Amino acid sequence: MAMLGQKTIATILNLQARLLAGIDEASSAEFAIFEQYGEIETTVMVLEQLQNATERLRNPYSRFYTLLLRMSESQPIVSSVMLNLLDKTIEQARADTDAVEATIREAKRDFNLP
Repeated sequence: MAMLGQKTIATILNLQARLLAGIDEASSAEFAIFEQYGEIETTVMVLEQLQNATERLRNPYSRFYTLLLRMSESQPIVSSVMLNLLDKTIEQARADTDAVEATIREAKRDFNLP
């Protein structure tokens, strides 16, 4: 891949793994809350937050996929625009995963899920 070091690639792949795990966990929590309590006044907001959390993680995951594919096809160098977008996506993915993990922990705690 043009101009990307192994450390950067490892960072991206680790973030993608965290994003996928977060999507899985948010979806699982949403399903468990819905199955156990249904869609009632006390769950509607939490179910919506978990759906939003899934979407929030899906976006940087998709962006990474697209960027890495385009960067691998860019030879011999990657444009500075793509590198800047990659840096911003890494920062956003870190912030999003941290925020979503907190949202999931709170939802699980509020509804006594493991």
